[in-house]
Amino acid sequence: MLTVRTLDALRAVLAGFRAQGARVALVPTMGALHAGHMALIDAARGAGVRVVASIFVNPRQFGPGEDLARYPRREAEDAAMLEAAGCDLLWAPSVEIMYPGGFATGVTVGGGLTNVLDGAARPGHFDGVATVVAKLFAQVRPDVAYFGEKDWQQLAVVRRMAVDLNLGVEVSGVPTVREADGLALSSRNGYLNADERGRAVALPRALEAAARAIGDGGDAAAALGEARRALERAGFVVDYVKLVDAGMLGEPAAGRPRRLLAAARIGGTRLIDNLPVG
Repeated sequence: MLTVRTLDALRAVLAGFRAQGARVALVPTMGALHAGHMALIDAARGAGVRVVASIFVNPRQFGPGEDLARYPRREAEDAAMLEAAGCDLLWAPSVEIMYPGGFATGVTVGGGLTNVLDGAARPGHFDGVATVVAKLFAQVRPDVAYFGEKDWQQLAVVRRMAVDLNLGVEVSGVPTVREADGLALSSRNGYLNADERGRAVALPRALEAAARAIGDGGDAAAALGEARRALERAGFVVDYVKLVDAGMLGEPAAGRPRRLLAAARIGGTRLIDNLPVG
């Protein structure tokens, strides 16, 4: 696996891939990799493409008081994981390359996708996500990009942006990878102490119970209320537990796919999760 840190080097390697007739896949990450990220690499490799992973801790998607400074950074370990998984190229730009002096452009996705759920709880977050992903797409020019379904709202935002801006990138979602007890893998799980980690399993369990009840025809408001109470009993402070249209994230409509999304804090750690609802 090659590692490149300048745009000229990135373009040279990508030109070589394309001269061989290869399609290119991008797996954007902020590092601190785990099995969920490796599932994205595996999905890309299964499509028979050259796989590019990026590692960039994007300051523009962290709000005031969030965990930018302590977000785990371990590039050597991450690079070893990527190489073992069969990644072809690691793109590891600096903040100065991504946001050089005078940088004055941002990408905003509207349409109700970014001012609800995490967008309401973290103002400006998805502007930062959309801007950095648009830059990564422009730099790598992938044929397909892979994102985890754990960050469902992010996936919806990126898909909308790719379509609206005619970026020519297929945005593919990969199912959430979970621990044996059901907790969704996340780089932030490492912040949990032993007690918090034991109680964190209440999040997927509450969502599973609510999704099952709603899917069986039960009252959605009652199921959501019980999920919130179950999280609070486990020691969570709940940001939201909401049933939405899976594509547009608004109120669910008859005959359209639905998704149950939640975000809650335990100790100093904010966790998110989601499940489809039949």
